[in-house]
Amino acid sequence: MSPSRRQPAAAILDIDGTLVDTNYHHAVAWFRAFRQHGHVVPLWRIHRHIGMGGDQMVGSLLSDEVERAEGDAIREAEKALYLVFIAEVEPLRGARALLEDLRDRGRKIVLASSAKAQEVDHYLDLLDARELATGWTTSADVQRTKPAPDLVLAAMELLDGAPAVMVGDSTWDCEAAKRAGLESIAVLTGGFSEGELRDAGASAVFGSIDELRLALDDTPFG
Repeated sequence: MSPSRRQPAAAILDIDGTLVDTNYHHAVAWFRAFRQHGHVVPLWRIHRHIGMGGDQMVGSLLSDEVERAEGDAIREAEKALYLVFIAEVEPLRGARALLEDLRDRGRKIVLASSAKAQEVDHYLDLLDARELATGWTTSADVQRTKPAPDLVLAAMELLDGAPAVMVGDSTWDCEAAKRAGLESIAVLTGGFSEGELRDAGASAVFGSIDELRLALDDTPFG
């Protein structure tokens, strides 16, 4: 039995795609940003990279040469385009209820994001989460984005050494947790398959936040 199961774990919860339904908005924003700069990248390829840090997207989807020449401009375009969509973003069903469930069980909660503070503030308002979370992260807290472990490590610092488990929706979340030495649980809300998430390190995969809530007793949060 793992240490996280001997002692109920704190929760490090990814925000984008896990608690709020943003992945496809970001995919379209990246598509339009690339297209503005003369690069047509199929949406399905962009989607496979959502959850990876924006600082790595251009080089991964195009080339290091394009990253050096145009990376900053493309990222700025994506940020501006995404802000057109952000008013349409909704919490995923059961997201706030999950936070309440974890709070009622006495679990510490850190909301983990490498988004800009403006976006994270918007999501905190959408979820009405400020009173439920122990803390949260933003882009200011990380140097390297997922799949590097920096974001998870920054979230762990807010827990003062408490054992924790990461909950995410993408392979990049699971990979970052693994590199930080944490167990991860995944939900299918990001559009990645159960097999992909398990291969990336997820110990359990649920179809939705509501399914995770129903199974909390069988997780390290029990």
